[in-house]
Amino acid sequence: MSLGLREYTQAECYSALEEARFGHLACCKDSQPYVVPIYFSYDNGVAYCFSMPGRKLEWMRENDKVCLQVDQRVGGGWASVIVEGRFEEFPDADVGRSQRLHAWELLQKHSDWWEVGSLKPKELPVLAESPHVFFGIFVHALSGRVVFRSD
Repeated sequence: MSLGLREYTQAECYSALEEARFGHLACCKDSQPYVVPIYFSYDNGVAYCFSMPGRKLEWMRENDKVCLQVDQRVGGGWASVIVEGRFEEFPDADVGRSQRLHAWELLQKHSDWWEVGSLKPKELPVLAESPHVFFGIFVHALSGRVVFRSD
């Protein structure tokens, strides 16, 4: 038995994004990369996400170029998809409300979508408005590879 490697087609990349719920989001500030695990739901060119304020949001607000990596086990090997994209926040205001509601609609289909995104290591003060942030990663380019076992 030997290993093989091949490029994923664009259709396979999109299919992997549609099936995935978990990935790693990379952002960069002042030439320093930062990578975090994140839940998301993919739909029609956008990976929809949810978070509390923090470093990743601060950095993405300053530099909207981001990368999302998703991997999955495939048979006796693995597949990985890399998304190059642009961050966009969906505020709870007229301009972003429809995207925010669409993000919530997609994410809430999974029972644990909000848990990690709503937690912080320290207790936060109670605020008049929710600090929760919905945002999207708009796909500009994507690529993928799969490692497989062959007889």
